[in-house]
Amino acid sequence: MSKQDDNKAVVGRWFTEFWGKTVNLGVIDEIAAPDMLLKYSLHEPRRGRPDIKAFMTDFRAAFPDLNFWGTADLIAEGDYVVGQWEGGGTHTGPAFNDFLAGQLPPATGRKMHFTGTTVLKVIDGKIVEEIGLDDGVAALTQLGLLKAAA
Repeated sequence: MSKQDDNKAVVGRWFTEFWGKTVNLGVIDEIAAPDMLLKYSLHEPRRGRPDIKAFMTDFRAAFPDLNFWGTADLIAEGDYVVGQWEGGGTHTGPAFNDFLAGQLPPATGRKMHFTGTTVLKVIDGKIVEEIGLDDGVAALTQLGLLKAAA
């Protein structure tokens, strides 16, 4: 396999085990670099395995049915892999204060469903950064944190 194929396999596993329907937090220790950067517009940037584990633990507690999946084949060039995705979940868990636009009280029952594109950098089989552009306006509007346009 080529370097690009190897990198796509790493990212495919990450999307399935970290972002998929059932989380495997052990995947963070296995394929995330110790100082990995995780950055999306909805949340403060996260850096390092412990911070990324805490983020996903809290996100999954607040949104127990959280699930994201790819919507196109992964594209790889050099150290970078790009993926398109969609997903979301229902806020049935505890209060969630990780959104930059505000916090949700416990168990609002609100659903979010949105899309995005993510660029991941993979070095020697480890993800060193994941930077995504998501439709945060859609998610935050659905959750009631932004007012819908009239």
